[in-house]
Amino acid sequence: MDGKSSVLNRLFTQNSFKEILESYQYENKIKMLYAAVKRCLVDTESKSNGEVISEIYRYIGDNYRNEYFYKNTLLNKLLLGVHKPTTTTALTEIPIGNSKADFVMINGKAVVYEIKTALDSFERLGTQLKDYYRAFDNVVVLTDEKNCKLAMKLLRDTPVGVYLLTKRDQIHKEKLPVSYTGSLNSLDIFKVLNKNEYESVIMQVYGELPKTTDAKYYRECFKLFDEIDLNESYNLFKKELKKRNKIIIEEYADVPYELKSLVYFSNYGRCNYNELTAFLKADYIGGE
Repeated sequence: MDGKSSVLNRLFTQNSFKEILESYQYENKIKMLYAAVKRCLVDTESKSNGEVISEIYRYIGDNYRNEYFYKNTLLNKLLLGVHKPTTTTALTEIPIGNSKADFVMINGKAVVYEIKTALDSFERLGTQLKDYYRAFDNVVVLTDEKNCKLAMKLLRDTPVGVYLLTKRDQIHKEKLPVSYTGSLNSLDIFKVLNKNEYESVIMQVYGELPKTTDAKYYRECFKLFDEIDLNESYNLFKKELKKRNKIIIEEYADVPYELKSLVYFSNYGRCNYNELTAFLKADYIGGE
């Protein structure tokens, strides 16, 4: 990964943006943003921070469509464009086995999206798909025009869907996913849930939680979870995941397109939205 790629990948991350907002709040130089400006050769004269970020994002779209660009497009086009944030939930970087699901969207069903940009290889795809099907029943590979033919060939006789991110930044459904539950595994499903979530499932089914020592509590909870019919536990699992990532709808509506994914997964409170708005409206002042 070259210096330009590294800076552009880091810019649209939760940690980097937190640093950027803190730097602005304390009137420090915004080094991360300045580094991205230098690498993208963005004209910053008489522009706001929001306009500069928009131009950097446009540069990424034209020259370097990285994982963030894919995730942000998925969120804008599908969650916000087709569905609604009040009825659909998106998750990111969910550990399953030895893999991490790039993007998961849950409404009536749950779909894992494995992102393969033009910069990625398909070397680990087989392992990743096996892992994903242990906890979810629908999987889609989202890729670019360069790799789409390869993806269609590799996944032709599988339940995996193939979606194409076109040059015009539209998501085209080349091959729809087919639900496959044959590999669902109770333990892998359970491991995705946090304590409050698996306790909620157990309470719904049994009406009480296990009475045991702290050391044995997790194991006893899983024993109860494992005894639930898999179809029922999977449906309850999806309902619990759907409760995650609740956003403040009114404030979120004003977040610019380029930052929708970053803000969605950052669990912003009202003060965070206010800080972001102030920063985006302020004049860009550089960072040397």
